[in-house]
Amino acid sequence: MRRLRAARLSYGHGITGARDEAVYLTLHALGLSPDDLASHWKRELTPHEEARVAALVTRRIIERKPAAYLTHEAWLGDFRFYVDERVIVPRSYIAELLSDDLAPWVTQPRRVKTALDLCTGSGCLAVLLAHSFPCARVAATDVSRSALAVARRNVRDYRLVSRIALTRSDLFSALARRRYDVIVSNPPYVTASAMRRLPQEYRREPPIALAGGKDGLDFVRRIVHEAPAHLAPAGWLVVETGHARARVDRAFPRLPLIWAETSAGADCVFLINREDLERFA
Repeated sequence: MRRLRAARLSYGHGITGARDEAVYLTLHALGLSPDDLASHWKRELTPHEEARVAALVTRRIIERKPAAYLTHEAWLGDFRFYVDERVIVPRSYIAELLSDDLAPWVTQPRRVKTALDLCTGSGCLAVLLAHSFPCARVAATDVSRSALAVARRNVRDYRLVSRIALTRSDLFSALARRRYDVIVSNPPYVTASAMRRLPQEYRREPPIALAGGKDGLDFVRRIVHEAPAHLAPAGWLVVETGHARARVDRAFPRLPLIWAETSAGADCVFLINREDLERFA
């Protein structure tokens, strides 16, 4: 942990600081999962195990890559996903809402028959959608062929090939007239000025998955404008925007957006149903 702190690394890819990253890298080097921490907390490492941990920490410091790219795994709650540098590291606050099946807005999860994950990246939210809504067929789209290859691996690992359809699409462009009961999206939303200031770890991620234009809302605007044509009656749109509530509210002053409470506050994820989108657009 002292080496990580001294190296002045940047965090934020699902891990918040040097202590948590030291624990995560140690567990991975030992072939353990986060659930194993309590039972191994006082374990004394062998010289060989110490060397494995030290080698992984050294790579993190020298290469300045997010830890997930070194271990090829990322966790959202209890769900583990394969990741590499073809996709951004999964860290969506929408995952927190899906852990409660989007309650209280979705009152009967088993009545959700169709769901869509726009900008799926690693496929993590598509997998979570399939678990939250067990009767739903899930569509997942991304404009990046290489990202879809990673998503395909995660869908296969979770044995959801029969329920999740992956499609290369620029947002809704390849979806024709299809409609969905739930649409979620964690689109690119980093502003142009913030892109120029990104720490090295974030520069390891695909820029196409981060850059959201001058004010960060290029993709958010398109999603909001096009979503009504792809939402089923009483359907819900859920969009992550980072800490951009003020900018989003200014961009859509007429929309009665619902800002969900997450571990990062109530300014990162908004929801709106189809009827309100159509009524106030």
